[in-house]
Amino acid sequence: MTPTPPFPRRVGPRPRTTPTNPHTQLDQNAPLELQQEIADFMFGLGCVREVPSLISVPGARAMWLQESCAAGPEHAFMVGREFCHLHPASDGSLHLNLPEDVLEEAIERGWAERHPLAARGLIPGNVVMVYGPRDTTEAEVVKRLIAASHAFAHAG
Repeated sequence: MTPTPPFPRRVGPRPRTTPTNPHTQLDQNAPLELQQEIADFMFGLGCVREVPSLISVPGARAMWLQESCAAGPEHAFMVGREFCHLHPASDGSLHLNLPEDVLEEAIERGWAERHPLAARGLIPGNVVMVYGPRDTTEAEVVKRLIAASHAFAHAG
């Protein structure tokens, strides 16, 4: 397997987020057109169908992996075969499960933070919030993180 090139450092301070459920991004929100670009990318990946999230706020759009493709470890999924969801337009951030090496780099370089319930051991520790992209350059990084989550769930 080819190693993933490092992620660039995210510019500026991290956005403000809520400290518990619902875990929400409060500022620096993604413009609607970038949220749509992210959704088009997410739901265009193989073996994925869009369903309402089983674990997030009303209006969150989840990636659900088809059963025949769900070969990843149990901690690659949040609930059932849901491994990533996009929050409603007022927020624009995502929650997803990442493999540990990608997770640590995404957090260290400013793209993500652990879900508060993951930090407390109530859900898998690899569930993170990925901040909504503010521009097209950031959208490309967010797509790479979604692709990493998809690969983790798909093939382990």
